Amino acid sequence: MPDFPLLNANRDELTSHQIERFRKLLDSVLPGNSFWLKKIIEAGWKPEQFQTLEDLKSFPLTTKQELVADQLDNGPYGSNLTYPIEKYSRLHQTSGTTGKPMRWLDTPDSWNWLMQCWAQIFELIGLRDEDRFYFPFSFGPFLGFWAAFDGANRFGNLCISGGGISSEARLRMMLEHEATLICCTPTYGMRLIEIAEAEGIDIKNSAVRGLIVAGEPGGCIPAIRERLTEGWNARVFDHWGMTEIGALAVEEADCPDTLTMLETECIVEILDPQTLEPVPPGKPGELIITNLGRYGSPLIRYRTGDIVEVETNAHPHGRSLMRLKQGIQGRTDDMITIRGNNFYPSAVEAILREFADLVEYRLVLITVKSMGHLKIEAELKPNLSTKEQEHIKSTMSEALRLRLNFSPELVLATPESLPRFEMKGRRLVRETE
Repeated sequence: MPDFPLLNANRDELTSHQIERFRKLLDSVLPGNSFWLKKIIEAGWKPEQFQTLEDLKSFPLTTKQELVADQLDNGPYGSNLTYPIEKYSRLHQTSGTTGKPMRWLDTPDSWNWLMQCWAQIFELIGLRDEDRFYFPFSFGPFLGFWAAFDGANRFGNLCISGGGISSEARLRMMLEHEATLICCTPTYGMRLIEIAEAEGIDIKNSAVRGLIVAGEPGGCIPAIRERLTEGWNARVFDHWGMTEIGALAVEEADCPDTLTMLETECIVEILDPQTLEPVPPGKPGELIITNLGRYGSPLIRYRTGDIVEVETNAHPHGRSLMRLKQGIQGRTDDMITIRGNNFYPSAVEAILREFADLVEYRLVLITVKSMGHLKIEAELKPNLSTKEQEHIKSTMSEALRLRLNFSPELVLATPESLPRFEMKGRRLVRETE
């Protein structure tokens, strides 16, 4: 494995590194990138005024809506391009979960930067020379799995693609080739457990030692971690990144239930999503990212929409990199208000996943005369008796009432009636009456 001394740098060394990298970013991007040149001119911000990280706070924030609008006005790729189009060699696209998908281009140098991010991620999880990766999904335009595959392949690890075949075939393939690390969403990791149990495929005694999960909250939610850990008999590594900013956080091997930010490759801020003021450590806020090596299409002070909280306990080995307690806790655009109670869908999932007999669920948010009503459809294992189902429903309803401070409508769905997901689970449905 390569050596990354900055992963163990102290705070002063990290800050100096970030300042130097950001200055280099500005020198490389201006004046060729019209998106950032226009933004700087309109804000009256001068690059020479940047001397400390505090000075970055006077730079305007950047939103996804702004990027989408820019791509509509300057289609098909937008104006956030530092170089002529012929310099770009890769195209990826966001999932479009929260709106219109965005296209993102990378030059060979920018892609190499993404590979450096993955190299550090693999260092933090303790990648071994003998590890074999399995990627149980179809390769589409989403960046994450392409980057993880290429990153592991560059290390010389065996990388196996499971695209274009059934979930059962994927399970048998990963066992046949003795894969040790699986990359997938938490949702699909649990779906594979369900299929393995139904088909009598023994994954608990396989060579799989770890799952690297990403794409949605869940890797750091205790109930989901426990289900994945128990079902696979393997360690769960949560991971975070976005197509538009890159792979920038992972759960370290020795730091369960937290995401370590790659401050070697980005500047991190956590702001109150309403006031846009910094929140104190230990309080939740919105994650703001400035990446430092994607010169072809960089992002400065980007509002990710993810709600996070800084871990205030010291790193067990003295590392200075920021860690996020319980990973991504929710999204600003997913917050639901019912009878004066604010909560995120991940909070509901954390309760539901504590019930081992739950197979799948769906949240239906119904608005009636401007009033919110939450219906939860819960699908249980098919072999339960009517009495057992009613007991679970009653216990689940009480747990929801006590922890959400209101009583959502809970109904039991028939077996196999709810949708299954290979990529991000889309379990929130909004309806209006």
